[in-house]
Amino acid sequence: MWRRLVGAVAALLVLFVGSLAFNAASEQSRWPGPLDFVRLHPWVVLLLLVPLAWLGLRPEARGDRPPHRPAAPMTYRLPPRNTHFTGRDVALRELRRQFGSAGEVTTVAVHGLGGVGKTQLAVEYAYRHLSKYRFVGFVDAEDPDLLASQFASLARQLGLADAGSGQVVPGVYATLRDRRPWLIIFDNAEKPGPLLHALPSGDLAKNGHVLVTTRVSAWSGTAGVLDLHEFSREESVDLLMRRVPGTSAGTADRIAEHLGDLPLALEQAAGYMNFNHTPADAYAALLATRLEEMIARGELADRPAVVVSTLWQLSVRRLQEQHPQAVELLRLCALLAPEPVPLDLFTGDPDPLIAAARDPLAWDATVGALAGLGLARREDSALVVHRLVQAAVRASMTPEELTTSRSRLRRALLEVVPRDIHGDPDAQPRWHTLLPHVLAVTKDDPPVEHAAETAQLLRPASEFLLAIGDRALALPLCERALALDETLDDRDAEIGFDLITLAQIHRDLGAPETARPLAERALRLHESCLPADSPVIATDLATLARTLCMLDEHRAALPLAERALRIDEAAHGPDDPYVSFDLVALATVHFDLGDPAAALPYIERALRIREAHYPSDHLYIGYALLFHAKALHAVNDPAAWEPARRGADILRSRLGASHPKTEDAVRLADSLRR
Repeated sequence: MWRRLVGAVAALLVLFVGSLAFNAASEQSRWPGPLDFVRLHPWVVLLLLVPLAWLGLRPEARGDRPPHRPAAPMTYRLPPRNTHFTGRDVALRELRRQFGSAGEVTTVAVHGLGGVGKTQLAVEYAYRHLSKYRFVGFVDAEDPDLLASQFASLARQLGLADAGSGQVVPGVYATLRDRRPWLIIFDNAEKPGPLLHALPSGDLAKNGHVLVTTRVSAWSGTAGVLDLHEFSREESVDLLMRRVPGTSAGTADRIAEHLGDLPLALEQAAGYMNFNHTPADAYAALLATRLEEMIARGELADRPAVVVSTLWQLSVRRLQEQHPQAVELLRLCALLAPEPVPLDLFTGDPDPLIAAARDPLAWDATVGALAGLGLARREDSALVVHRLVQAAVRASMTPEELTTSRSRLRRALLEVVPRDIHGDPDAQPRWHTLLPHVLAVTKDDPPVEHAAETAQLLRPASEFLLAIGDRALALPLCERALALDETLDDRDAEIGFDLITLAQIHRDLGAPETARPLAERALRLHESCLPADSPVIATDLATLARTLCMLDEHRAALPLAERALRIDEAAHGPDDPYVSFDLVALATVHFDLGDPAAALPYIERALRIREAHYPSDHLYIGYALLFHAKALHAVNDPAAWEPARRGADILRSRLGASHPKTEDAVRLADSLRR
């Protein structure tokens, strides 16, 4: 109504202005021209132009129309959208990028471990880009035999009720030509072969997208592949804090760590806590002690039958039928740490844990079967099994199977762990890899018949931890080794090894009064059962000498250190790494006696030996450099700062800036520089 009123006013103004112009022109006996309108008063022109301009901006005048809203796309069995969908922005962008080429059918396979969220990603992608498609279909591809019935149902929805059984799939894609662009999701497919008859090919369809979700890594020849991994820790924490109000970031982080950031497990955990009103801290404690039971509890609102404990059962059953030795390998890996498992653990012995390891081709197929079905990830010369796959497999094993398998693994580890932690330069890198698995198979108290092998693993593990400066973890391991050995007969030598390692730990912890009786008992035991010139006795002597120095008994320490040096030089030669430890012990005695000049040649010789045998950033070189710097400074040598700086750099890189030994080294270097 208002538009009509304004239009009428505008028309009257036009008539009024036109008549004025006509009269002005009539006085001059001519037809009114443009200048006659311009000569009019400006406000008249303004009154004329404003309504005309307003009318010109009307949509009808501009020729504009409200934007056309395309009809909503047709969908087939598309699951409801997950309102709690979290993260995955990078994966969604990459999926869209791979689907970016238009004009041809594009197939992308989203590959990943069961429970990693492949289906949820596919469904979320469909909803985010729903407006870009005219048809979106969702097909359950887990059982290829059911594809035909699903396509028959899809055909009926598209109006193809008369298509014969052999023409259903081609008929569907032919019909989709009139509904392009389209998207079809094939969920939980296995190998491409059984699915090929259901995938579009050639000119059958154009400008469509096929999205496959699969645990099987066999799609690179058929489709583009997007590998989907577990959540980042940030995504895991975000999901838990949103789904379980009141959960702190720290507690969410602990839960995510126990669950290995697996999205399905995190959703299941949230469902459990919400249903049972379980505080997040209490849930984290249950996961820490009863993981195998907890992964069977809790459910998802949209998938109540799905729980983590049964997620991989079908894959394991199929594996048992086709590759039984692969299942045996999986069960052994389930008892190790959720860290890369070196494959030579299974192949290095003439009598390997897995019979297939005797034949390289059979072994490759055995390992590949686990990786191919998504039950493990192959990384160079190692195998990685997710911690929840491990927990599910452990839950399916009998107590007898668990005991026997752990014993087999302990014996296999005893064959591959380095024993010469101080003399072998490759020992520490190897121990870094093997330590998590040693801890995994020795965490429970073994049956009596397996106590010896457990102690034999615990003691060198504690020696390694002591060598890298982790005394807090080394102490309980060594105490367990000693307790186990003392329950057994004829273990005097082994008890002595445990005692001397324990003495070294207490000495490094600053408790020489505790270390002394341990070292003295170790020396007595070894002198009673070993030859007098045994290098083992040299280790006992050097350890006791350094402990006595801490107790200010330097005169008593000196002959012990000298005897240790003589034994090791005779047993190993003058330039052996073990000799360097005796040299350091002897240098310590002289330095503490107030004679740094006498200590210098010993520490310099020890440094030369270590630099010849160990990597340049080895902790043993760092310790020797710092001792050398102290001795140089004590004799007023201005060159002391350089070895102090190098030693501090090594400790910082190997132990971290906040380690007490690093902080001491940095203070020494700073004071010497000034």
